[in-house]
Amino acid sequence: MKNKKKITKIKKALTGGAASAEALRQINPDVAPVYPITPQTPIVEAFAKFCADGKIDTEVVTVESEHSAISAAVGSQAAGARTVTATSSQGLAYMNEVLYIASGMRLPIIMLISARALSAPINIHGDHSDVMGARDTGWIQIFSENAQEVYDNTIIGTRLAEMSELPIMVVMDGFITSHSVENLETLLDKVVKKFVGSYKNPKALLEIKKPHTYGPVSLPDSYFEFKIDQADAMDKVLENYKKVVEDFNEVSGRKYNFFEKYKTKDADHILIVAGSTAGTAKDVVDKLREKGDKVGLIKIKLFRPFPYTEIAKVISKARNIAVMDRSISFGSKPPLYSEIVNSSQKAYANISSYVYGLGGRDIFAENIEEVFADMISGKKIKGTKYLNSKK
Repeated sequence: MKNKKKITKIKKALTGGAASAEALRQINPDVAPVYPITPQTPIVEAFAKFCADGKIDTEVVTVESEHSAISAAVGSQAAGARTVTATSSQGLAYMNEVLYIASGMRLPIIMLISARALSAPINIHGDHSDVMGARDTGWIQIFSENAQEVYDNTIIGTRLAEMSELPIMVVMDGFITSHSVENLETLLDKVVKKFVGSYKNPKALLEIKKPHTYGPVSLPDSYFEFKIDQADAMDKVLENYKKVVEDFNEVSGRKYNFFEKYKTKDADHILIVAGSTAGTAKDVVDKLREKGDKVGLIKIKLFRPFPYTEIAKVISKARNIAVMDRSISFGSKPPLYSEIVNSSQKAYANISSYVYGLGGRDIFAENIEEVFADMISGKKIKGTKYLNSKK
């Protein structure tokens, strides 16, 4: 009789939203305060169904708004419960006041985000305006290209947040990733449970033998130091992330870093992008490589904290760099472009800015080819160029 092959991974076809819910099922958090908003709703729908079916024992709290969801998350996490929530767009904007409270209190809340455009005008489709608007709230931010990365980042993010004592946003592109079905590999439940471990807040509000205070008044003689400690904690996330993804590679066989380098080793022209568009960009890189063009791609994963030193090493030898943002900073340069300029050891004259896909506008291979054509020809882009727009 042949020995049965030991099963360590399970192949599934899931949307990005369902993939995150599957990871949350395996993590089995204590509390999930939730409020629906498109295109995040399938995440909490799928997760709530797991609870209703008795597959997990998470306390799902249906609140009256996104502001209430994040407020309840702060309360439950401070009380010592592993807590998750999810949102999009105006929901994230509505949470803004409390986002700073969660990070300032050093609470490792896990929040799944289907990134979406902000009103006005009203638009329910995907871009990065919401998460970029929250980029300086003190939360860790990880971007996902596809359903596999959404699943993995949810598991990685849980351990990273708790190790760092900081909240985390796991970001997927609204509709493009959140609603598209893709093949992926999931881990066994017991593997995920062992990887994330159990959560214990050493400073829980309900620890009556050694009580702690959250959110006291801090006057000018102490507030400054609180913020410095918070900044130091965010800086340490980079080393924590390295450790977590190394351990994740051991159990999954999937390697992750601060960003993915795709054919950058000898590249003269490098494109930098975050999210689902990286998949299309890789196809364009392959096509141009076949023609003999030395092009490459950097796909950003960890956006907060931003890995300036590591990015600088990769882009230092490139002749031209183009950055594609899926959001606008009004009165300033787009967010990802600004971070790349801050990373560069050279003058920023060889770094061009492009904005694409706002409000869910399609981005095609020919649009990305246009970006590479600009770099290869040495064309200087003044200001920001808008791809596939009517302007």
